[in-house]
Amino acid sequence: MTSVEEPARPGERIRDAARTRAEILDVATQEFARAGYDGARVDEIAARTRTTKRMIYYYFGGKEQLFTAVLERAYGVIRRAEQQLDVDHLDPVAAIRRLAELTFDHHEQHPDFIRLVSIENIHEAHHIAGSEKLGKIGSPALDVIRRILTSGQESGLFTADVDAVDLHAMISSFCFFRVSNRHTFGALFGRDLLDPAQRAHYRTMLGDMVIAYLTAERAAD
Repeated sequence: MTSVEEPARPGERIRDAARTRAEILDVATQEFARAGYDGARVDEIAARTRTTKRMIYYYFGGKEQLFTAVLERAYGVIRRAEQQLDVDHLDPVAAIRRLAELTFDHHEQHPDFIRLVSIENIHEAHHIAGSEKLGKIGSPALDVIRRILTSGQESGLFTADVDAVDLHAMISSFCFFRVSNRHTFGALFGRDLLDPAQRAHYRTMLGDMVIAYLTAERAAD
């Protein structure tokens, strides 16, 4: 029996590389969300992973590319959730409520995503603008919203002549604010927007607001 270990097979090397990349992205997500882009340190990320700073640069190229990869993965998570959303069997009112609930749940469950987006806005979307992947990823939610709006307008349920992007912004803004402004809102008004006892209330309120806007009677011009 030889004491020399058998070389890893190509498939094993690929799996090891994928695991290493995933571990780096997990830790980098936490570090960027905690410290911001400027405050995050690649040395700290390396120290918290089973790799080295040199290997991080090997896999990603540098800090800027690593942050871009973190954003790409974060946006990819919600885009996959949107793609898996099945509302074609629902009436337009139930369908748009389900879409709003999906966004509500995702933003609540991924506070790091909220912080990363806030950080990227501070940097005026520099990394998103430079990412081919994010430039092409679009939003499957927009396609779903367009189908729901068309169905609702054709059936007469929806009276608003609303753009899908505007409606997406309306839904996202409430969900984003609830997480991003939790602490300042609580300090100013004494109410925790993430209080578990109020979760169902806010989740229902979001759907009610969206549906009320889409179904409100419009005054004639």
